[in-house]
Amino acid sequence: MQARKKYILIAFCASWLLVFYFGGVQIRLLKLLSRKKNEETRQWPLWVDRHLLMGYAHLEELQNDSDPHQGSSKSRRETWSNIYKNSRCRMDTCFDFSKCETHGFRVYVYPPEKGDRVSESYQKIINSIAESRYYTVNPQEACLFVLNIDTLDRDQLSAQYVPNVNERIRGYPLWNDGRNHLIFNLYSGTWPNYTEDLGFDIGQAILAKASFYVEHFRPGFDVSIPLFSKEHPQKGGERGWLVRNNVPPRRKYLLMFKGKRYLTGIGSDTRNALHHIHNGKDIISLTTCKHGKDWEKHKDARCDRDNQEYDRYVFCFFAPPLPHCFICSGLPKL
Repeated sequence: MQARKKYILIAFCASWLLVFYFGGVQIRLLKLLSRKKNEETRQWPLWVDRHLLMGYAHLEELQNDSDPHQGSSKSRRETWSNIYKNSRCRMDTCFDFSKCETHGFRVYVYPPEKGDRVSESYQKIINSIAESRYYTVNPQEACLFVLNIDTLDRDQLSAQYVPNVNERIRGYPLWNDGRNHLIFNLYSGTWPNYTEDLGFDIGQAILAKASFYVEHFRPGFDVSIPLFSKEHPQKGGERGWLVRNNVPPRRKYLLMFKGKRYLTGIGSDTRNALHHIHNGKDIISLTTCKHGKDWEKHKDARCDRDNQEYDRYVFCFFAPPLPHCFICSGLPKL
């Protein structure tokens, strides 16, 4: 009798343990499935004008980092590692502050050499430095050095490309592996990959560059600058437009963007995805397909309408400063 009670008690406890075990597993499984279900059913907000927002960039394309035009991830890493050999540079490791102690912040520009080709944009940078109170003609007084070589356009297919930069800078006694030097760049790499290959080793120099990859930007050391055209004035002309501090500012246009849209290769994902923000009223977002010799071979259904809208507006029409600057990512050339 005692043995029978003992077996019944053991069976009862075992059944309760099984209930607790499998019940807990089922509860955890239900929570996991419900969480996955919520994640799968989570969608973008249902905009009122959603039927008008016909995107040209598909979700799979935006989520897929691989691009056949950019080569493999391994090849890109190898290219970038060769370009940025001093990727750990910071002001306290790659900048000699002792040069700034005696004469303060003074900037020396290398004198031009015979036969040098300098673009209009780079000449404006040099002129701005030379006309500033920080400029010095004595390299012994300088805290910062700027090359006389035009490094703005490093696309080998460009007419502005300057070859043999590595050989030239290595012959400069002041180069010192780029320490305390500032290099300007707007365009780098070439079609179709547009890597950040400048075609020479910047060493420990500070890089002031447009269209920086966030992986290569050295915080507190490099300088990210906007991409500007050769028509951009060196100095401002008329007085500023800020009369009173109105928030929000009372202006007709809230935001404006005007640029090219590439039909092949990389560079227009963002512009394709955001074309719908253009309303022709206070938000102007314009792109054109007209670039290159054979753009018409690759034109899509939007090209004719986009080109027509693009030609309707000129930059001088938006002369008063706008409250927002919209820089829409694209090719380094844009």
